[in-house]
Amino acid sequence: MMNELTNTRHNPGIDPSLHFWGWEIPVYLFLGGMVAGMMIISGYFLYEKKEEFNCSCYQIPLISLILLSVGMFSLFLDLEHKLYFWRLYTTLKISSPMSWGSWILLLVYPVIAANALIQLPDFMKKNSFLNMLSGKLNSIRSSYKIIAYGNMILGTALGIYTGVLLSSLGARPLWNTSILWLLFLLSGLSGAAAFVHLIAKNKEERVLLAKTDNKVIAAELIVIFLMIINMLSSSEVHINAVNTILTGAYAPAFWVFVITAGLLIPLLIQTLAVNNKIRHTAVAPILVIAGGLVLRFIIVYAGQASGY
Repeated sequence: MMNELTNTRHNPGIDPSLHFWGWEIPVYLFLGGMVAGMMIISGYFLYEKKEEFNCSCYQIPLISLILLSVGMFSLFLDLEHKLYFWRLYTTLKISSPMSWGSWILLLVYPVIAANALIQLPDFMKKNSFLNMLSGKLNSIRSSYKIIAYGNMILGTALGIYTGVLLSSLGARPLWNTSILWLLFLLSGLSGAAAFVHLIAKNKEERVLLAKTDNKVIAAELIVIFLMIINMLSSSEVHINAVNTILTGAYAPAFWVFVITAGLLIPLLIQTLAVNNKIRHTAVAPILVIAGGLVLRFIIVYAGQASGY
């Protein structure tokens, strides 16, 4: 469904009839993961803090819709047969991650839109139709709980899908690991927590998000370690595949931009911040977001540089 005809570079061990994915897929996976994490955070805050006017759960939805649309457009650019994308919605193939992902994305939009309607921003309140929808939605007593659960469930499904999409491709040993979905889910949640930390107006939320991000980063480091150990103790093909990011061409970017700048340094800064040793700044969240983007590029590119 996604073509491999984006880039003309070849690598040893790869079928020369195949070409590399370009920037579109890493960007799509990154934005999809970010939106997944933002949905989980928005759903949790909507359930716990819906009475607070400055709750991030009322700021996140519109941003999520924009980011998801940019990610979908990025995916659209990578499609080989762009005019036939609608055929994805004529059936549901249980064994196809792309089919599952298409339907998940179709469900995600209305849930995010419903969240956005709960409390309209000022520039949208001038629209009488949107005001009417918002009023009807708020008149339903259980709407908050339904939307909150919908956000958390579909956000989790979207985050998992971004990893399963790659891990289902058995021809690429670096991707073909059962733990990749967890890495992408955690990375997306961490990036979302960092982003919401930047825009949150509620000080209590910022502190909570920083503490949560620290735990997610720690879990992400553990998952990366387990994935590496699993591959190093597997077949020669998997050892060669993981070495592309440990000691190979992608190692400098992996160790410097993902592990050090994207995880360890933000973890240190945010640990000091939540313990009131230093002030909360934008440095750590920006590093986390940038590290998450670089991670997607490295996994996608290094995965294509590995093969049987």
